[in-house]
Amino acid sequence: MKKKESKDLSLAELVTRRDELTRKYMDLRFQMVVGHVDNPLQKRNMRREIAVMNTLIRQHELAGQGTK
Repeated sequence: MKKKESKDLSLAELVTRRDELTRKYMDLRFQMVVGHVDNPLQKRNMRREIAVMNTLIRQHELAGQGTK
C-alpha cells in the first residue's frame, strides 16, 4: 500500500491494517528462522510499513485530542 493511499484511511482501517501487517511480520520472522524466505528485504519493508501506520494512527489521535 502506498503512503498516499494510507493517509486516506480512517483510524479504524489504519489500526486493522497495522494489526494485519504485524501478524504478517511475525509469520515472516518465523519463516526466516526456518529458512524459507525468498526475499529477505521484505522484513525491512514490512517494518517500515508498520512504522508508517503507527505514525498515521498517532496523528489521528493527536488531531482528535486537539478538537476537544
